[in-house]
Amino acid sequence: MFDQSISTLAAQLRNKDISSVELTRYFLDRITKLDPQLNSYITLSENVALKQAAHADTQIQNGDASLLTGIPIAHKDLFCTAGTLTTCGSKMLNNFIPPYESTVTSRLQNAGAVMLGKTNMDEFAMGSSNENSHYGAVKNPWNLDTVPGGSSGGSAAAVAAGLTIAATGTDTGGSIRQPASFCGITGLKPTYGRVSRFGMIAYASSLDQAGPMAKSAEDCAHLMQAMAGFDDKDSTSSETPNDDYLSNLNTPLTGLKIGLPKEYFGDGLDAGVADVIMAAVKEFEKLGAKVKVISLPNLNLSIPSYYVIAPSEASSNLSRFDGVRFGHRCEDPKDLLDMYMRSRAEGFGQEVQKRIMVGTYALSEGYYDAYYLKAQKIRRLIKQDFTNALQEVDVIMGPVAPTTAFGLGSKTNDPVAMYLEDIYTLSVNLAGIPAMSIPAGFSNNMPVGLQIMGNYFAEAKLLNVAHQYQQNTDWHRQTPDMAKGA
Repeated sequence: MFDQSISTLAAQLRNKDISSVELTRYFLDRITKLDPQLNSYITLSENVALKQAAHADTQIQNGDASLLTGIPIAHKDLFCTAGTLTTCGSKMLNNFIPPYESTVTSRLQNAGAVMLGKTNMDEFAMGSSNENSHYGAVKNPWNLDTVPGGSSGGSAAAVAAGLTIAATGTDTGGSIRQPASFCGITGLKPTYGRVSRFGMIAYASSLDQAGPMAKSAEDCAHLMQAMAGFDDKDSTSSETPNDDYLSNLNTPLTGLKIGLPKEYFGDGLDAGVADVIMAAVKEFEKLGAKVKVISLPNLNLSIPSYYVIAPSEASSNLSRFDGVRFGHRCEDPKDLLDMYMRSRAEGFGQEVQKRIMVGTYALSEGYYDAYYLKAQKIRRLIKQDFTNALQEVDVIMGPVAPTTAFGLGSKTNDPVAMYLEDIYTLSVNLAGIPAMSIPAGFSNNMPVGLQIMGNYFAEAKLLNVAHQYQQNTDWHRQTPDMAKGA
């Protein structure tokens, strides 16, 4: 059952072939047996899940069910869940139980989804490998010696290994798309403001965006139906009306105009990854699409711009974690200053401390104009590049990452190499447009994701493009061997 679609499982639930309680127990058992190899979960919410599943069965029995009713999913551990531990992968929050629910988790709960637990992640979503978690690194189910990608690596690994039907993730600079690519699943980063950030513990407020992760575009569309939409609790939430993310999935792609940025196919892109991407593009041509080479001339500026803006916003956002109101507090502080300093030094990991320091420096007097303001001006240029390109084409395609999943520990001492893993994803967040990763093949026996980018609020179009590809290929149906062991 772990490899079934949401639609198939929903039909089985409605037909009483299986109950939600049985389905939930099935996944809880799989997690217990297989997750010790992956470390994809931080918290398993067994009691909550079974209670929600029993309620879902009652709703189904009464004919009051939606398509997600009774479907087990998981949440990245930075969405606040009332009464359930929410750690953000950090020692700083290892005892934090929120008194309120995030909008994303609340909407999915109201749609009937069952919460299996909270997935592992890079601490405060800072990382590209899921090696920065206080709770240990997550491993890629396709090869346990490699990373699953970050920061939503726990969600990606859990979906790929069949430890959940689907999961929530967040994407600040590629943190849904890159782990989706590395783990061979589908992940969607919506337009900034499309999905509420209320109750989502912030890393970089102008970049963070929540989105769905699942085996297929169709399953992601089901989650988007529940997640997306205006929220008056989020000042950055867009009032642009929602699309119906399911109704256009089967629209043919005849005449679709695809742009291939020449900057995505230069030095640094692994040859095997490039071959997979070009083979996927040829498949789209068979489906009636037309391909055009385009340019995003400021792509090379996305990394320096991002790594000024994101740490600056993180420096501000993480200042609230001071050991006073909640979270980790040091023992026996000598005075208030000692409590602040030691609580933060003990509570934050090395990568988080490094980014806070960089951000504080960039925002300091005398450096704000030279760094932060200049990075924002570059951001405007990057946004304009996408605006210009998307006047010529309907969608933009390219690789998600320059390589497949790399070895655990292979880049932990080389931050520049680690940051370069995000070269093809960061610009999307700086521009605020939607993008997704879909499985497109394998290189050296590891999954490769195809990145599809679109215009603002064009999530339905991206899901349609991805779904049509998945109707004609079976890369998204591939399962790692370890997932078959339970």
